[in-house]
Amino acid sequence: MTSPNRPEGQSSPQSRLPRPLPLPLRRVRVTGVRSLTPRMVRVTLGDPSLAGASLARPDAQVKLFFPRAGQAEPVLPTPDPDGDVMRWYAAYGAIPEERRPWMRSFTVRAHDPAAGTVDIDFLLHGGEEDGPATGWARRARPGDVLGMFGPSDHFAAPVDPGAGDWALLVADACALPALATVAEALPPGRRALAFVRVADPAERQPLPTPGDLTVHWVYGDGPAGDESLVAAVRSAAEGFPAGAPYVWLAGEAGTVRALRRHLVEERGVDRRAIDFAGYWRRRLTQDDAPTAEDLAEARERLAMRAG
Repeated sequence: MTSPNRPEGQSSPQSRLPRPLPLPLRRVRVTGVRSLTPRMVRVTLGDPSLAGASLARPDAQVKLFFPRAGQAEPVLPTPDPDGDVMRWYAAYGAIPEERRPWMRSFTVRAHDPAAGTVDIDFLLHGGEEDGPATGWARRARPGDVLGMFGPSDHFAAPVDPGAGDWALLVADACALPALATVAEALPPGRRALAFVRVADPAERQPLPTPGDLTVHWVYGDGPAGDESLVAAVRSAAEGFPAGAPYVWLAGEAGTVRALRRHLVEERGVDRRAIDFAGYWRRRLTQDDAPTAEDLAEARERLAMRAG
């Protein structure tokens, strides 16, 4: 029955509004596990909906939800039909802590649309007590189930390794999978330098790229390894290519801050040309409250994206 005030066949203003997009929340199943290095394992996760996922950009982030002890799969709230992400996160936070899944952020290392799978690389922290993600990855077997939120524009940061006259990429072992996706996105022939801190030479990985990339491997663990990474970048700065760089920094939050200060304050790099992210914090986990420095950096990243 048509409205008496609207000609037949004409839609109402409400019906012409775009429908809300469903939240990109999935239950993914492990389809494969293989070791890349002694400390890096690649887990392949599959779901039919991943065949159509948009994963073309580098450093595409997802949030993984790990089951608590005794759970076969994570307990997650059902999304509302209107796709309200804040309401969903509120429902997730309301789950009693002993049942609430552990949530951790990861970079999608590779996407196979034909198979409906993504690859996630897990760093197995040597000599340290396993956290929820590391412990799960050590035991992962085909058929295991995780929750996955994303990829999503809700927490996507644009990464453009083709910006600037050349690219500087810096990461520790935790951020190596993300750096690899940025290297793969370099324009053909684009000059780039990468500084990567890993535990030892056994942790080196190939970094295929169409760009002209020179990789400097820095070896070491713990705070001394992070200091070595900063020192390697500082000592190489005199020989940087000419022109204005695009900079991508990721790793331990304090190390990223030190690198960023050096590049902006001592090397005159435009802070707007630096994409940066503290992937982890020494002595703190993602479950701990953000520090004042964390909040200040988050506000700055939001302001840079808005500008």
